[in-house]
Amino acid sequence: MIKSYKVRLNPNNKQLTRLFQYAGCARFAYNWTLDREQENYRKGGKFLSDYDLRKEFTQLKKQPDYEWLNNMSNNVAKQAIKDACGAFKRFFTGKANYPRFKSKKHSVPSFYQDTVKIKFTDTHVKVEGIAGSKRKNRQKQNWIRLCEKGRIPTDGKYLNPRFTFDGLYWYVSVGIAYPDSGSSPETDGVGIDLGVKDLAVCSDGNIYKNINKDKKAKKLEKRRRRLQRRVSRQFEKNKEGENYCKTRNIIKSQKQLLKVIKRLTNIHHNYLHQTTSEIVDRKPMFICIEDLNVSGMMKNRHLSKAVQQQLFYEFRRQLEYKCGWKSIPLVVVDRFYPSSKLCVCCGVVKKDLKLSDRVFWCVCGNVIDRDLQAALNLKRYGESAN
Repeated sequence: MIKSYKVRLNPNNKQLTRLFQYAGCARFAYNWTLDREQENYRKGGKFLSDYDLRKEFTQLKKQPDYEWLNNMSNNVAKQAIKDACGAFKRFFTGKANYPRFKSKKHSVPSFYQDTVKIKFTDTHVKVEGIAGSKRKNRQKQNWIRLCEKGRIPTDGKYLNPRFTFDGLYWYVSVGIAYPDSGSSPETDGVGIDLGVKDLAVCSDGNIYKNINKDKKAKKLEKRRRRLQRRVSRQFEKNKEGENYCKTRNIIKSQKQLLKVIKRLTNIHHNYLHQTTSEIVDRKPMFICIEDLNVSGMMKNRHLSKAVQQQLFYEFRRQLEYKCGWKSIPLVVVDRFYPSSKLCVCCGVVKKDLKLSDRVFWCVCGNVIDRDLQAALNLKRYGESAN
C-alpha cells in the first residue's frame, strides 16, 4: 500500500521566487506539449510520444528566446511533458475530457521533483537547482524548511513528489510504499448513517456531531461572509466603466478572505480525519455506508448549504483508503435501500416517512431514532453481504 504525506513549506524569499519559476516552467512545458500535439494533428500526423517531445524540447532550449529554460531543473519540464501526454491518452480512452491549456491566472502552480534528487530530513526538504553555485554555503539554499518536524519518513522510497501552491502557502506531497497490513478485525461490523443533523450515527451507539454547529466554526463563517461583502463593495466602488479595477486594498482583503476560507476548510477536514480514524481504529469486521445522491440533495435550496458543508464524499474517500490500510471491507449500499424507512424489528417499510420525522414509530410498537435505525439496518445489510 502507498501512504501519502503533505506538509507545508516555510521558504525564504529566494526559495519562494525559485518555486514560482519552476511552476512557470512546468506550465510552459505543459502548454507547449499541447500546442505541438494539436499542430501535429492538424497536419495529419500521428500522436507524438513524450520521448520524442522531450528530445524536441531539448533542442528548443538551445534557441536564444528560450535560454531561460536552461536555468530550470530538467526534471520539471520532463515530467510536465509526460503529464500532458498522459492527459491525451486518458482522453483517447474516454477517462477524461480533452486537455486544456493551463492559465497563469487560474491554474494551480505546481511542479514535479525527481524521486532520485529529492531528499528529506526531519526539518528540511532538498529541491534540486535552487542554488546554481556548488559552494557549500550556497548549496544550503537547496534545503527548504518544513513546518512540521519529523512528519515525513527519511528512509522510505518516495513516489511522485509534487510541490503545489494553494494561493497562500507552498506544500510538498509525496507517497511512500509500505507493506500491506496483516491485522485482523477485533469487533463487530459497523453501520454508519450520514446526515445533516449529525455528521455520522454508528450502529454501536457512537454519534459524531456536526462540526458546523461549533462556536468556533460559526464565528469563522460569520467573518467569511463579512469579508466577502467587503470585497464585493470594494470592487463596485473601484469599477471603471464595464471593467473592475483591482487595487492594493482589494488584494489585501482577498488575502484575508482566503485565509479565513483556508482555516474553515482545515477545521472541516481535520474533524473528518479524526472521525474516520477513530472508527477504523476500532478494527470492525466491516464498515457499511450508503451511496448518497449528493447532487440530488444539493437541489434542495433549504438544505444545499448544510449538505455541502458536511463533505460526504470526503468522508467516504477517507474511509476507503483507511479501510484499505487496515484490511477492513467497506460495503457501499445502493442509494435506493430504505435504511431509514425499514423497521429494524418487524421489517415493515414506512413509505410516508418525512424528513422532518426524526423519530420512527412502527405499528409493532418500535419507537427509535430514525438515524440510529438506519445505522442498524446498514449493519444488518453488511452482515448479509459478508
